[in-house]
Amino acid sequence: MKPPPRRLSDLKGGTPKAGVYAPPTPKVSRQQKAKVLSPAERAAFLASRPDLKPKG
Repeated sequence: MKPPPRRLSDLKGGTPKAGVYAPPTPKVSRQQKAKVLSPAERAAFLASRPDLKPKG
């Protein structure tokens, strides 16, 4: 007789407790904050990129 199939959760030992704090992974901590352009910088950027002008 064949043994019952094993699931990955059986090998891993179940699910971890919910609500346990985990420190951020290196990938998350490497993300940089977005730079917000000033109105002057935004106007200069859009002036240099005519392909981004609105079509209206």
